[in-house]
Amino acid sequence: MLRNHARFTAAAVIACLVLPLAGCASGGKKTRADTQYVARDVNTLYNLAKKRLDQRDYATAGQVFDEVERQHPYSIWARRAQLMSAFSYYAARDYTKSIESARRFLSIHPGNRDAPYAYYLISLSYYEQITDVTRDQSTTKQALDALGELIRRYPDTRYAADARLKVDLVRDHLAGKEMEIGRFYQRRAQWLASVMRFRTVVDQYQTTSHTPEALMRLTESYLALGIPAEARRSAAVLGANYPNTKWYQRAYSLVQKHAPAAAAASPAA
Repeated sequence: MLRNHARFTAAAVIACLVLPLAGCASGGKKTRADTQYVARDVNTLYNLAKKRLDQRDYATAGQVFDEVERQHPYSIWARRAQLMSAFSYYAARDYTKSIESARRFLSIHPGNRDAPYAYYLISLSYYEQITDVTRDQSTTKQALDALGELIRRYPDTRYAADARLKVDLVRDHLAGKEMEIGRFYQRRAQWLASVMRFRTVVDQYQTTSHTPEALMRLTESYLALGIPAEARRSAAVLGANYPNTKWYQRAYSLVQKHAPAAAAASPAA
């Protein structure tokens, strides 16, 4: 659902950028000749690319927009074609090419008024490649970096407003990955390794939904390591910030049973 919303937002913005050149685009069915190098005037090429985009043949549209830039690099339409290429590849879910096209646009036109949208497409291209927490999260970190760059450069744009929402989701996702690894270490009684993962959640992702469980897991791990003072401290932080959660109820019971001295305050009734 979130990804569908992102696609709707990107498409709504690009609709304002798609302007046909004067004249008629070539008609007829699509052929492989669309993307083969044949010298054509900018009017014919740009309108052909727009036609393929309107037909939702996004991959072909991206390739033909690339041809606009390649054959007419000094045309005023070359700049617009670069951005349209980035969107077309994004819509085709060819995220690598979308990122390449957007970065090429930014390298040539860094101060252009459409630069925020190019950064937004880069962010979305990484964001939509985020995988579940059982897999490598390198793309998730790239998404976080790209979203952060967009917010820093253009904080007052509508793209930044959407990026801030996605940053919260990405951070929650990364915290979920740390939790998944921490639980893995707990199941194997590798308590020190589990502590490091849960501490990362508490220290770096403290505003995410995973923090209460991370504090409870820290309580468990510290007790298993024979460090009751740290276990009580984690339970106390949990009780002070999340007193009505099941995680505090569990942490409180553990401390009462295994480290009752100076135990955390009784959970609320």
